[in-house]
Amino acid sequence: MSQNWTPPAGGAGGPGGAPPNNYLIPAILVTLFCCLPGGIVAIINATQVNSKYAAGDVAGAQAASANALKWVKISAGVGIVLIIISIILNVIVGVGTSMR
Repeated sequence: MSQNWTPPAGGAGGPGGAPPNNYLIPAILVTLFCCLPGGIVAIINATQVNSKYAAGDVAGAQAASANALKWVKISAGVGIVLIIISIILNVIVGVGTSMR
């Protein structure tokens, strides 16, 4: 009699399944191009996903994945806002100096 393993309800992973997405590449990119502090938090969470999953902590891996994605989004948002503010300030200063 053979027993087949089936994943638990709710889509949780398990033995032999794929771990949740770790979002490591987006975390690295937002760290380099947008927001260093938030990007570092995203990288820390992203690197925990696979190790928690390998240790059998599927819920912990899913939480780390969600946190990594959250910090990627926060960092990207902060970076975009800062870039927009910088452009606006450069335009204002540029217009002010050309009027002299």
